[in-house]
Amino acid sequence: QVQLVESGGGLVQAGDSLRLSCAASGRTLGRFVMGWFRQAPGKEREIVATVGFIGGTTYYADSAKGRFTISRDNAKNTLYLQMNSLKPEDTAVYYCAARYAGASNYDFWGQGTQVTVSS
Repeated sequence: QVQLVESGGGLVQAGDSLRLSCAASGRTLGRFVMGWFRQAPGKEREIVATVGFIGGTTYYADSAKGRFTISRDNAKNTLYLQMNSLKPEDTAVYYCAARYAGASNYDFWGQGTQVTVSS
């Protein structure tokens, strides 16, 4: 198993930047495909971005393209999400998650960190 703890959320104004971090323990991060998800009030959880084992393969939701950057430092066992040009619609609880290669579901989740963007 792997334990995930997010940090870096907060209250910012539209146009500001935030960097979220997800610290992993229990297993080395290099064993997992990692992702960031978010859930806004009254909405379903949605994918934001994913990154492959060594960071070479990334995926971004349309809402994140051009503004967010996902990265990982396997040596530090940490996943990051750099968020620039934040918008009020980015307000949500952000979760990091991990899955084994070949698995269809993300089995390991953090507790989430709140991001609130004011207009």
